[in-house]
Amino acid sequence: MSEFKAMTGESVGDILREAGAEVMVRSGRTENYSAPREFSFEVKAIFDNGMGLHVVARQFNYRDPWEAQGRVNDLVDAMLTRNGTLTPLPKGFPWFQGIEEECNLDEAHFREIVDCVKNINTKLYLLQEMTGDL
Repeated sequence: MSEFKAMTGESVGDILREAGAEVMVRSGRTENYSAPREFSFEVKAIFDNGMGLHVVARQFNYRDPWEAQGRVNDLVDAMLTRNGTLTPLPKGFPWFQGIEEECNLDEAHFREIVDCVKNINTKLYLLQEMTGDL
């Protein structure tokens, strides 16, 4: 059995800050009664290259006491933005191919995405638009 690792708004924000992004975290229904009910937290981040991630944990999972205590999130959804608009990544990357959202990411996959997005050279978009690949 793989080791369980819960994700919180703060832990996701910390991962993004460590990667050099500007981050904003908002909790959902757990802490704020008037917050939208469809998510437990959301995190928005923008990297120096202009790429952004909008990360949402849609609902809590209930875990048994030997795995974790209470309501936790172990999977998140991530949407990719460029210049404030949803976008896929150019061809040749393992993520966001033809889609703007990757769903049900655990922490290891989320870290892979963060590394990919922070290091993307945005000139690839222009090149692939010119060649008709995007």
